[in-house]
Amino acid sequence: MRIVDVNEYYSPTGGGVRTYLDRKMRIMAELGHELIVIAPFDEDRIEDRPDGGRIFWVKSPPLVVDRNYWLFNNPGAVTRLLDELDPDVVETSSPWRPAWFIGAWQGRALKVFFAHNDNIGAYPQRWLAPFASAERIERMFGWYTRYMNRFLERYDAFVTNGPALAKRYRRRGTHVDAAMPLGIDTARFSPDLRDEGLRASMLAQLDLPPEGHLLIGLGRHHREKRWPVVIDAVEKAGADMPVGLMLLGDGMQRAQLERQIAGNRHIRLYRPVYDRERFTRILASADALIHGSDQEPFGLVASEALASGLPLIVPNDGGCAEVADPLFAETYQGGDSRSAAAAIRRLFAREPAILRAAARHAAGQVLSDHDHAAALVDLYSEMLADRAGGVARRQRA
Repeated sequence: MRIVDVNEYYSPTGGGVRTYLDRKMRIMAELGHELIVIAPFDEDRIEDRPDGGRIFWVKSPPLVVDRNYWLFNNPGAVTRLLDELDPDVVETSSPWRPAWFIGAWQGRALKVFFAHNDNIGAYPQRWLAPFASAERIERMFGWYTRYMNRFLERYDAFVTNGPALAKRYRRRGTHVDAAMPLGIDTARFSPDLRDEGLRASMLAQLDLPPEGHLLIGLGRHHREKRWPVVIDAVEKAGADMPVGLMLLGDGMQRAQLERQIAGNRHIRLYRPVYDRERFTRILASADALIHGSDQEPFGLVASEALASGLPLIVPNDGGCAEVADPLFAETYQGGDSRSAAAAIRRLFAREPAILRAAARHAAGQVLSDHDHAAALVDLYSEMLADRAGGVARRQRA
């Protein structure tokens, strides 16, 4: 099977989507299939991956608000590539221009819209939360759901990257054909990578003693991640206990976050760690993961933390909440720093040995990206067989 993913969220310096697709290319090759990514970039270029898969970079203008990404502006260049590649399945995930020109493409492939995010949740519900209820905001942006349903009529299937997104779309009356939870490279993460010496060193960098509590946050410095809420919560909890935060990431909000933490020796911003071995050791050596986004569509960082044996402190909605079992996690009201601070206090008031034992057990239950890819192949194979047998595609709500 040849799958082509036309993806505006993939870039050389991207985050979760880049990590997901890089691994998926390799795994698909191991399973005897081929995954090709078509992505916008500042030049036309073909990149062959030695362990399987290819990337076709299509010259495109950069995204003005974030120079880590580009936007397709030449649909013909993309559809000509699709004609040449002749895939069995074509995926796309951008609800803007690609949704329409991929939907209109006349190739033989099964066309799948694969949702990695929810724009209503990520933007208007966050921006307007101080002024209107979530239900009212949903009604105000009903036009966006109708907009999506129009282009989805051109697709054979609408798939989400997990149950959190599927629930949101179904509540709006959009038909979801399948929710396919993402997995992680479980072989790289392990509680056994915990290094008490490294932990003590990281605490020292936060001007805390070895008996302090070390929180780690992972993700881009963008508003939808709600890092100001997390920072405020750690400062509030820090009035009662020795707790610090290492925040790994970068992005357009970095200067604002630096201003917010100025003078606080227990909270520090660190650049992303791209060395995977070093990153997994750092993660396993923290005491808990804390996350701010209640609109996270899946929450890969929560799965990586769990696979490393870490307890979780996450909002009570979104992808991270889906894996936040009370045995090893505390949840809080999204956007509420007081609620988040209370969750920090509750987690570290627990018996540490019991908490870590529960998190360590959960590490063995984390879904692997190999399992995810195999399940996706099975789904697409079934859909292709249905179409070949004359079974009509599902009617959308």
